[in-house]
Amino acid sequence: MISPHRLQQRADLLQAVRSFFRGRAYTEVDTPVRLPVLLPEIHIKPFSSEGWFLQTSPELCMKRLLAQGCRRLFQICHCFRKEEAGRYHQSEFTLLEWYHVGWGYAELMRECEEFVRFLVSTCNELPGCAGQDILRRGERTISLAGPWERLSVQEAFRRYARLPLAEALRQDLFDLLLVTEIEPHLGWQQPVFLYDYPTELASLAKRRAEDPTVAERFELYIAGIELANGFSELTDPVEQRQRFAEQILRSQAEGNAYAAMPERFLADLGNLEETAGVALGLDRLMLLLLGCTHVAEVIALPEHYLEE
Repeated sequence: MISPHRLQQRADLLQAVRSFFRGRAYTEVDTPVRLPVLLPEIHIKPFSSEGWFLQTSPELCMKRLLAQGCRRLFQICHCFRKEEAGRYHQSEFTLLEWYHVGWGYAELMRECEEFVRFLVSTCNELPGCAGQDILRRGERTISLAGPWERLSVQEAFRRYARLPLAEALRQDLFDLLLVTEIEPHLGWQQPVFLYDYPTELASLAKRRAEDPTVAERFELYIAGIELANGFSELTDPVEQRQRFAEQILRSQAEGNAYAAMPERFLADLGNLEETAGVALGLDRLMLLLLGCTHVAEVIALPEHYLEE
């Protein structure tokens, strides 16, 4: 259980997050957390709730609002995923998600930079902040001065992994190598955007026009910690249905019967203009800004305090 002082620091950070987005004409929304169907994603396991599901992200609802004419949306919400608790994981966590119509992932990467720098400058008295545009992580400092490094997934495998990307995919070792051999190197001198994922690993992202084997997806890393996952959103309902069908078949083959086709979402998707969106783990970002080592240190009542 965190102290009253740290609880106030968390509250101040949440206020700073809202200040950033309201200053940029984003509308804050509050969508349902309990849904009859989720977006099919094979590696994400939901919690059931009386025949429905607790949201794993607010993406489905927020994109439906965008399809109705909203232009810039953000949301701070609780999400739920069946994951083992660890230093950077809790099954219930706080997610910041935002969308900007008319943008692609390049513009969104720039805004991620501006967002993090804004929080550090606004809350520069926090233990993880070591001065203007500088984070402290243990004995090391990380410069937030831009532009931050952009590192393609293919180059990251070439630089850090024991197998090239194509071979890692063929042997189904992508996730293992990413977590064990690549992530620990990322974001220690300055934050790093890992970008251009293989299309088969980005079911909700638009393909790159110049290279359809990769999708316009990025992940943001600071101090070896993955903080955000963003896309140029796939807005073609026909292609999205095909990708969902593949996800559903793979999920069912692994015994995950929850996966179903989100028909209303697909019906709305055809009305969505070019859009970019990103989900950022607020508990992880707070961990960095507060100089903590475990997400439980930044949550008011972490899971182990709720057990009987």
